[in-house]
Parts: sequence; C-alpha cells; structure tokens
Amino acid sequence: MILTDILMMVLVAAIWGFNFVVIKIGIANFPPILFSALRFLFAAIPLVFFIPRPAVSWRIVVAIGLVLGVIKFSLLFIGMDEGVSAGLASLVLQCQAFFTVILAALLYRERPKPVQIIGVIAAFAGIAVIGMTIDASFSLHGLVLILAAALAWAVSNMLMKKAGGVDMLRLMVWVSLVPPLPLLAISLATEGFDRDMAALKSLSLGGAGAVLYIAYLATIFGFAVWGRMIRKYNVSNVAPFSLLVPVFGMSSSALVFGESFSPMRIAGALLIVCGLVLTVLGPRLLAGRPAISGT
Repeated sequence: MILTDILMMVLVAAIWGFNFVVIKIGIANFPPILFSALRFLFAAIPLVFFIPRPAVSWRIVVAIGLVLGVIKFSLLFIGMDEGVSAGLASLVLQCQAFFTVILAALLYRERPKPVQIIGVIAAFAGIAVIGMTIDASFSLHGLVLILAAALAWAVSNMLMKKAGGVDMLRLMVWVSLVPPLPLLAISLATEGFDRDMAALKSLSLGGAGAVLYIAYLATIFGFAVWGRMIRKYNVSNVAPFSLLVPVFGMSSSALVFGESFSPMRIAGALLIVCGLVLTVLGPRLLAGRPAISGT
C-alpha cells in the first residue's frame, strides 16, 4: 500500500474516531433519534439524484437501512445520551468485530481461528472489567445499549456480505434513504413533537456543524475512501485501519472533553484492544503475512 493511500486511511480513521465527539455535541443539541434521522436525511437527499443505485436488490438495501441506520445508530446515540463517553463508546462499539466473527461462524460456517477465539474472549473480559467500574459517570444501561449497537452493526455486516462486492459509496447513499422516515416516526412517538421542534427552532452552529460532519465527512467521504481502498487493495489490507478508530476516539474525547480513565478502565480498554488485534490481525500474523502489503 503506497504512502498516500496509508495517509488517506489514517485520515478516515481520525474522522471516524472524532465522530464520537461530534455525536456528543449533536445529542447535546438534538434529541438522539432526531439527530440520527437528520444524519441520514442529509447524507441521502443531495446525492441520491446523482449516484446510481448499486446492483443489489431493494430487499437488501432496506434491510441494511433498518438494521444499520435505524437500530444500530438509535442504540448508539441513546447509549451516549445516557452518559457513555465518546472515548468509551468508540472503543466498545468495536466489539462489532467480535460479533461479526461469531455470526459468520453461526450463519456461514466460517470457523474462527483459535487466535480469533482468544481475541473474542479477551475483548469480552475487557468489557466485563469496564462493567465493574460503573459509577455515576455512566450507566450500565448505556453500556448495554452500545454493545447492542455493536451487535446490530455485525448483523448489517452479514447483510452486506449477501450484497456482494458492490460499490460502498453507492450502497451507503441508497441505504441512507431508508432510515429518515422510520427514525422521524420513532422520534415523534418517543421524544415528542414539541421537543423535536424546540431543537430545530433553537438550532445552533454546533448542532448544524454536527449534522454536516456526521453526514458528509463521516458517512459520505469516509465510506467513499474506504470502499475505494477495498477495491484497490483488499479487505485484509484495509480492515486493520479500523483499529485506529478507538485510538482517535479516546484521544479526541480526552482533548475535547477532558475524559480520563481509571486504572481499571485502562486495563479493560487494553484487553479490548488486544482482542481486536488478535481478531483482525491474528490469522495473518500467524500465517507469516504482513498486515499491510507494499506496492
């Protein structure tokens, strides 16, 4: 992988990591489900007229839109709204990698390597350690919601596998058409018309910037670069860069919000990171192949 492409992937990881700080800013300005609806509304509407639909059935597009857009992001935003910090959320959400390995084994008979099983065990041990540090700073309920969001992300990965090797940008733009109406309906039913209208009427620069960042930088730009790199190289060369997302998420949360981790939480975070490395990179490292190839 050439240097410019490596730098682009690091930039995407930084954008996705800082995205958790932006989510915190967004849900401070909007009810969480309304914020999620606005994210997909702005991601889809301007581009759907210019980007052709990917060669995949509507059933798959709708299924991914509901699981990834409605379920996963609702759970993530509500979990963060209930006190889970940006840094911790960026880390716990990466449990999607472990759930993906487990679901692939159950649904597609893709047997995980022993090193991946060790990685899954280490990661969930880390979650258990973090769970033991529950205090007034965040709730167990919020942590469970983030884990449920990670599971929903893993389910959407299985749906994307059924979609085949489609263009990721085209897929994400058209998938983004699905969530806005269901999310708006859920927001009206649970968050209330008055609360939604009050948030929209008192729109601040921070709230508007959060919507634009998460719609265009995190969604459109991020997935456009990610998809192009996967087509140019392969998944095994690109996937390891996702390990940088919680690094940027935790560091940016510390810089912006002053988030600090107790020694026990640091131990739990290290277990999760070790589990991620073993799950994503372990099979290639044991096979003697470099995780990132040269060109």
